[in-house]
Amino acid sequence: MRERSPLPSLLAGLAALALGACTFESSRPEPTPDPDPYATRFEAPARVVAIGDLHGDLSAARAALRLAGAIDSLDRWIGGGLVVVQTGDILDRGDEEEAIFRLFEDLGQQAEGVGGAVHVLNGNHELMNAYVDYRYVTDGGWTDFEDVADVVTVDSFLATLEPHQRARAQALRPGGEFARLLAENNTFLIVGQTLFTHGGVLPEHVDFGLEWMNERVRAWLRGEEPQPEWIRGDLSPVWNRLYSDAPDLAACDTLTMVLEGLDAERIVVGHTIQDAGITSYCGGRVWCIDVGMAEHYGGRPEVLEIRGDAVRGLR
Repeated sequence: MRERSPLPSLLAGLAALALGACTFESSRPEPTPDPDPYATRFEAPARVVAIGDLHGDLSAARAALRLAGAIDSLDRWIGGGLVVVQTGDILDRGDEEEAIFRLFEDLGQQAEGVGGAVHVLNGNHELMNAYVDYRYVTDGGWTDFEDVADVVTVDSFLATLEPHQRARAQALRPGGEFARLLAENNTFLIVGQTLFTHGGVLPEHVDFGLEWMNERVRAWLRGEEPQPEWIRGDLSPVWNRLYSDAPDLAACDTLTMVLEGLDAERIVVGHTIQDAGITSYCGGRVWCIDVGMAEHYGGRPEVLEIRGDAVRGLR
């Protein structure tokens, strides 16, 4: 009897093996990409805590973080999947600015490893230092930055400053070492249905696009683009107080239009001290969290907690 060639069977077996490999590859779950660190919008976690203006007071920063359930007595992250948002103004009026930034930076790395996050926004005082407005820098604030930047070359601008002021100016002007760190931070942030910024978001900002505005501030702080004109003045997102200074009906109507345009339920802002503590206006659509907790103002720590639709201040 004629012996059958093994080749067809061999080819069939190889084809089946290849098909099985393809099936295995297609059923393997796709790796989850790392979240974009420069994203403007993030999904809602189970719990968010927002912290207002700190103005160089490290003790106030620690107290707020402990109140939030974010850190223990040794500054170690214990928040698990908690998301912390600090709404700007770490700089000026206090002497421990760099230490606060480094604390938040370290906590952000710890939180990321366990599913949490720490977001620090740029406030008007961060951007003021970048455009060399030093009206609110303390004596300690000048010396605080002496270990941040080495002033090798004294250019025409630095020559106008006292020697002890030059390191801070060098570090914080666009392109400087610390300005590049500020460029890692957003000016606007949306977590779930909550919009965060330092001052307030106006309809024209929605028209510009919050992502576009975040990128323009980022590029300026890196020294790559000119200063955006809209970061200064009463209409600036880091300066305006439309929603935080006892807003009237017209202001609340404007806010409604902004939130609808961004598919958000509420906005959280700092910038304007609330004498009675964390305050809500416009039927719960705006929460004002600058409680003057820094030593300069003599307030006490208070933070805002968001769990789904439940929003409350924690003291």
